[in-house]
Amino acid sequence: MSKVFALLTSDPNLMRCDLQRLDGEVDLAAGPQSNAVSLGSYAQEVVLLQRYASEKALPRLGELGAPESEAVLYHADRLPVGWSLEENTQPFRFRQWLFGQIGTLPAFAALRPRLLSLLPEHLQRNIKGDTAGEPAFALFLKHLRDAGATDDRALEPALAAQLLGKTARELDDLAREAGATDRSSLCFVATNGRMLLAARAGSTELYTRLLEGTDRCARCGIDASTPETLPLKRAHRRRRTVAVASNPVSPSGWMEIAAGTVIAVDRSGNVQRLPI
Repeated sequence: MSKVFALLTSDPNLMRCDLQRLDGEVDLAAGPQSNAVSLGSYAQEVVLLQRYASEKALPRLGELGAPESEAVLYHADRLPVGWSLEENTQPFRFRQWLFGQIGTLPAFAALRPRLLSLLPEHLQRNIKGDTAGEPAFALFLKHLRDAGATDDRALEPALAAQLLGKTARELDDLAREAGATDRSSLCFVATNGRMLLAARAGSTELYTRLLEGTDRCARCGIDASTPETLPLKRAHRRRRTVAVASNPVSPSGWMEIAAGTVIAVDRSGNVQRLPI
């Protein structure tokens, strides 16, 4: 069972604090032992991908080696024997975009040639692996390109979310054309470091949580008695963070993303929910 976790914060200096705050609330090791585990993050607009050694115990959220980043996207999966870890480990990356997929796409083998034919040549060439997530990502990138928004730093999160929802709809249509009788259960999570998008097409569960500012942080050693004049305490109070996870330990504090919904989160932590 694949797993995904993502986080977007208004204060990249407090990314590790947010991960520590959620430590123990997300089960990164749920299901079969993963052999393809990676974390995508950003460091001053540079995209970083950190791969974890296969078959080793997965870290807790508080142990992830995330830098001072606006966003992180973590993915873990159990790949079939014979699949290349190099080509199939998520999240996938294209320029500033990171993309992770969980769930299944019915009749994927049958629809794959048709899906590839819809893509421009340069995106076709980038597809190296066997997962449904990589060509799905390419289809999303095609929609961004058609909107002139692949590298648009002013791209509105709502527009990006609509394009991700369009991607999910088209994949479901392609599956039905290929003879699938079941609907897609795909979930997608994407970020360019400036926004966070999450789409749920079917039965695979996906959750989101808003972390408001707080005056307590064990990592930084601040609590209610720490003077309000301390800049670090004021920073903790001001920041807003939104997390997305497939495997919260408990639903308490988390809100399930409804099937047929895509959410868009901006850098201020504002969340919009749109139909796919």
